[in-house]
Amino acid sequence: MPVKVLFKCEFCGAEPDEETRPALEAQLQELLFGTYLDADPGHWLVWHGGGLYGRTRYACSEHRGDLKAHIREHYGCIGPHPWAMGPHTAKILRRGRITARKRVGPGWSSRPRWGPTL
Repeated sequence: MPVKVLFKCEFCGAEPDEETRPALEAQLQELLFGTYLDADPGHWLVWHGGGLYGRTRYACSEHRGDLKAHIREHYGCIGPHPWAMGPHTAKILRRGRITARKRVGPGWSSRPRWGPTL
């Protein structure tokens, strides 16, 4: 039985439509830190926090500005990431872990191997 991930707007509790849901699900697989990303066609805004920037937060098209104001108020003094200006396109997804796995290939690890090489 497939698992359905629940996405909700931080401010009104709205859920994305069926056309926007795949864009939000694709962002779950990427390794992002302190980044805003748009999820179209529903025009949702996603804040990928991490570490000092908190958790991932979602906003529907009506509350995009509220999300940015909230993030900037709480995390704006930590660094430049919350102050990023739009548009927040998905081209940033190229640096994620899915792309890294494709480049390196199966069976590779980023951890160093100790001991004699054969």
